[in-house]
Amino acid sequence: MRYFFAVIANQHGDVLADHDEMSKIDAFNEKIEAAGQRVMAAGIASPDHAVTFDNRRGRDQKFHGQAINSELFTAGFWIIEADNDTVAHALAAEASFACNRLIEVRPFLH
Repeated sequence: MRYFFAVIANQHGDVLADHDEMSKIDAFNEKIEAAGQRVMAAGIASPDHAVTFDNRRGRDQKFHGQAINSELFTAGFWIIEADNDTVAHALAAEASFACNRLIEVRPFLH
């Protein structure tokens, strides 16, 4: 099964990983890459670089900023392969420890 791991940061905390966190993230990435579990991983720009579009029912609206007004935001993500929820959740706990951030896990729809 494929899972989306969202790395959740706080706008009032450290957004970028420090040297120790990057070392742990690199080790985690190497582990899941070697196991064939890493599909993709990336950090993404902060919400002040976001542009949100709303063309529902032809609204044709665009605004700068994230769609959800919150102190929390997605700072990066992993897409991983895991045999089941138990394996994915164990990997999410490791990912959270490695990057020192919250990890939100969602399975892909079939």
